[in-house]
Amino acid sequence: MTDYTAARLNMVESQVRPNGITDRRIIAAIEAVAREDFVPESRRPLAYMDEDVALDPSDRAQGPRALIEVMAFARMLQQAAIKPTDKVLIVGAETGYGAAVVSQIAASVVALECDPGLAARAKSNLAGAANVKVVEGPLAGGAAAEQPFDVILLEGRAEAVPQALIDQLADGGRLIGVVGERETSHACVYSRSGAAVAVRQVFDASVAALPGLKMKRPAFVF
Repeated sequence: MTDYTAARLNMVESQVRPNGITDRRIIAAIEAVAREDFVPESRRPLAYMDEDVALDPSDRAQGPRALIEVMAFARMLQQAAIKPTDKVLIVGAETGYGAAVVSQIAASVVALECDPGLAARAKSNLAGAANVKVVEGPLAGGAAAEQPFDVILLEGRAEAVPQALIDQLADGGRLIGVVGERETSHACVYSRSGAAVAVRQVFDASVAALPGLKMKRPAFVF
């Protein structure tokens, strides 16, 4: 039988701390959330591996989905610099793991998920988190009714960041996510100051793609 508490602490020591995670709040939050509760029962022994964990086909009506690897997730949290007063939007909440972690360090969290099965599981998994609201809807549209957000976190790779998400950032807000068309792409931080948005690349990562966040391509013309 797997000792999940020991596996979680080992994950923190081998995957989180060695990769530049110095914010003690992030480390404590990851240590506090039982990742095995957010993955299919058959994959629980893989919950703390250094890789994405695939979710059940029955819960992914809009295409393959996975909880992204903890190392990349923790590095994004470090770059997001979430404050205790911040309101955070998680885009692609899946079964709610990321929202559960962020709820430990932010004032409030909106967990946006487009897949009905995953959204239902997230609501169940996060029922005890008073500062988390699960919203079902297209990821590219964000959660306009809940804006503005101090931080928006993409819990997966996007080919491109929709303007609707940028527009939902508060002045001084940050959006962080892995952006690109290739499996291994750049984690980027988008920082808003008034109407201006600055972008910087912070590290490379390979994480599961999110549905609906596609690059817009011109129509083919004969």
